[in-house]
Amino acid sequence: MVVCVACVVFLLTLDLWGPSYAPLDGLTAGLVFTASCVTWALLTLQDGVLTGLRKAFWVPVGNAVFSIGKLLLLVAFATAMPVLGVFVSWAAAIALSVLPLGWLIFRKLIPRQAEADHDREPLSPRDIGRFLAGDSVGALFSLAMINLLPVMVAVRFDAAHNAFFYTAYTVGGTMEFMAINMASSLTAHASHRPERLAEGVRGALRRMTVLLVPVVLVLVVFAPQVLAPFGADYASHGTTVLRLLAAAALPRVVVELYIGVLRVQGRTGMLAVLQGGMCLLVLGSATVLLGPTGISGAGLAMLGSMTLVALVAAPGLRAALSGRPPRATWPARGARVARLARREGAGAGAGGLRQEGGEPRTVPPDDGYGTNWARRTAYPHHASRQRPHPSGSPAVGVPVGAARRPAVGSAREDRWITLLWLLLGLAAGLIWSPLVRVVPLGQAPLTGRELLDALPPLTLAGGILLVVVQCAAASLVRPRPVLLGTGLLISFASLHAAPPLLGVRPDRAAGPWHGPVADVLTDAVGHLHLPSGGGAFGRDDVLRALPVALQLLCLGLAALALWAVRADGRVVAGVLWVLVITGWAAQQAFAAAPVPVFLGVAGVAGVALAVRALLVRRYGAGSG
Repeated sequence: MVVCVACVVFLLTLDLWGPSYAPLDGLTAGLVFTASCVTWALLTLQDGVLTGLRKAFWVPVGNAVFSIGKLLLLVAFATAMPVLGVFVSWAAAIALSVLPLGWLIFRKLIPRQAEADHDREPLSPRDIGRFLAGDSVGALFSLAMINLLPVMVAVRFDAAHNAFFYTAYTVGGTMEFMAINMASSLTAHASHRPERLAEGVRGALRRMTVLLVPVVLVLVVFAPQVLAPFGADYASHGTTVLRLLAAAALPRVVVELYIGVLRVQGRTGMLAVLQGGMCLLVLGSATVLLGPTGISGAGLAMLGSMTLVALVAAPGLRAALSGRPPRATWPARGARVARLARREGAGAGAGGLRQEGGEPRTVPPDDGYGTNWARRTAYPHHASRQRPHPSGSPAVGVPVGAARRPAVGSAREDRWITLLWLLLGLAAGLIWSPLVRVVPLGQAPLTGRELLDALPPLTLAGGILLVVVQCAAASLVRPRPVLLGTGLLISFASLHAAPPLLGVRPDRAAGPWHGPVADVLTDAVGHLHLPSGGGAFGRDDVLRALPVALQLLCLGLAALALWAVRADGRVVAGVLWVLVITGWAAQQAFAAAPVPVFLGVAGVAGVALAVRALLVRRYGAGSG
C-alpha cells in the first residue's frame, strides 16, 4: 500500500523530476511502473523473510536469477524497445525471482518453521505492530541517510565531482553493507535462540574483525590504486573520500551490531531514536562540511558521526556481550512496571507482586524495556519471575522499593516528555527563524532540487530534527496526543509555508464546486487584510488558500475516522504523518479537485463514526 501511494505521488508529480521520466507518462506506463515497484518491494521483503527463516542461502540465488534474467531480457528488448528496453527488462526479470521464491517461502519454508514453533506462544497483533512501528521508522532513517548523502553531493557540486564521490561511495559502501548484513544475520539467529544472544554478538564481532578489518586497511592504504582503473581524476579527487568512508565502516560495525541487539530485545523505540540520531548527525554535519571541505566533507561527516554514535552504542553492546539485560532508559520501564504492579497486586496496600512459589518479590530494574514477547524470550530467567501467582491473591510484605518504583518511572517519563517538547520547540525555531529573513526568489514554481537549494541549512537541520522528535514521540509506550498533534501541525505548517515565504504561491483551487465555495469565503473574509500591507483578501487569494485549508481539514477527518475504528495512537500518528507528506507532495493534483476530495473524506469519517455509534448502542460501551 505504501509503495502504491508513493508511486501515485511520483506519477502525479512527474513533470517535477525532469525529462528523463517522460516515457512513464500515460496510464499504461504508469500501471506497469507501479506494478514493477510493488513487485520489487516484494522481492526485497522476500530477502528479509529468508534471512529471518535462517535460509539466507536462497538470497544470492534469487538475486543471481534476477541479474541473469535482466541481462538476457535486455538483449531481447534493447532493439525492439529502444526507449523503455532497460525498464521493461528490469521489470520482467523481477517476476523470474519473485514467483519461485514466493512458492518456496509459502509452500515449504513457512509451514516447516510453523511446525517447528508449534509449542511457542504466538505474538499478539499489538506486539507485532509495536515492533514494526519502531523498526520501520528506524529503517526509514537508515535508508534516508544512505540515499540522501549522494543527493546532497549532487545538489552542491557539478557532474564531474558527483561522479568522483559516487564512485568512492559505491566502493566504500560495500563495507557498510557488510556490517548491515551481519547485523541482520545476528537478528535472525538470536531471535530463535535469545538466550545465546551474547554468544551470537561475540561471533559476529570475530567474523567482522576477520573479514572487515583487512579490507578496510587495504582500502585506506591503497585507495589511489583502487580508484585508478576509473581514471586519474578519480584517483586524485576520490582518494580522501574513499579512505574516510572505509574508516567509517569500523565504528559502523559497533552501531549495526547494537541495532541487531535492540531488535532481538524488542527495544524498537530506542532503535528508532538511535537511527534517527545517526541520520540527523550524518546529514546535518554533511550540510555544514560540504561547503568548506568539498566532497571530502561527506566522508568526514560519515566518519565523525559514526564514531560518535558508536560511543553511545558501546555500553549497550558491552552489556549484551556480558549477558546482562539492559537498563531501561525509555519511559516504557516506569509505565509497564506500574501496570504490572496494579494488575498483580490489586487490593494490596503496597501493590505487591508474587513469585510462582508464593513468596513476595521485587520488580527487577530491567522489567519494562522493549516489547513483552521480546523481553520474555531474550531473558527467560527474568521472565520466569514475572508470572503471577495462580491464586491471583495480593502479596504481603513487599519491600518498600517495589512500591516506589512506578513513581520513579513516572518521573523519568516526565523528563523524557519535557525533553521532547524542548526539542520540538528547537526544531520549530530552526525551521522558522531563517525562513522569515529569506529573500523571495520569485513566483515561478520550484522543483525539488531548487527548493533544497533555496532553503537555509538551519531550516533543513530543523526539518530533520522534527522528524526525529515525531518518531520518538510515536515510540512512547503511552501515546501523547497533544505532543503528536503539535508535531504534525508544525510539520504541515512548515511544508506549506516554506514555498510562499520563498515567493512561490500555492496553486489555485479548480475542479467541481470550488467556485461557489470560493465566493462564500471571499464574502466572509473580504474585509480582512493581507499581512505587510498587501491589501484586502481577494478571490485569487481565497482560491490559493482553499486547497491548503481543505487538506488540513482532511487530516482532522482522517484522525476522526481512525479514532472511530479504535486505531492505536501511534498508528494514527503514523498514518497522519504519511498523509501530511503525501498531501504536500501531491498538492498540485489535490488543487485540481479539493472540494470533492474533502467531501469524500468527510463521508468516510461520517460512516466510521456512525458504525462506531451503532456498535456502542448495540453492544455497550465496551465496543466503543
